[in-house]
Amino acid sequence: MESASADSSRKVNLFQGEFYVSNDPNVVVTTILGSCVAACIRDPLAGVGGINHFLLPGNFDDPRTPRNDYVGVHLMELLINGLLREGARRDRLEAKLFGGGRTMEGPTDTGSLNAGFAAKFLEVEGIATKLGSLGGAHGRRIQFWPVSGRVRQILISPTETREVPFRPSVAIKSNAGDLDLF
Repeated sequence: MESASADSSRKVNLFQGEFYVSNDPNVVVTTILGSCVAACIRDPLAGVGGINHFLLPGNFDDPRTPRNDYVGVHLMELLINGLLREGARRDRLEAKLFGGGRTMEGPTDTGSLNAGFAAKFLEVEGIATKLGSLGGAHGRRIQFWPVSGRVRQILISPTETREVPFRPSVAIKSNAGDLDLF
């Protein structure tokens, strides 16, 4: 993640359940989204920005919502607090939301739930929302430059197979016993 390319930009890959904050104008953060949502938030005057990538929305009105790394309410709080620690001011924050696609058929549209949650969270927190791209039936590859706020979106067709590596938060044992499916 620290290697510099010919254009002197440093690339950071962001996975589900992670957030990243930077004040380095040469950093570009990339992530791949399906039904997940990424919030790209920055303070243009402080020259700091950040992005998160969450899998499930959570409920910020319910104190029983789990505080794990894949829940949006937790990652939104971590991202905003990370920005504030780096000198951002809440009243200057601006956000762009991406993702929330309906990439799988089923009874629940998780992408729509994620997108709705993210928009409501920003509204409740009083954070201005700029342009973004939510919904649809496709995935997205996002490149975000945190300091400038520039975002590049590449749509991934529903027929393409893209696999995003899953990094569990706990170690998986290679021989953890038998599993019966019923």
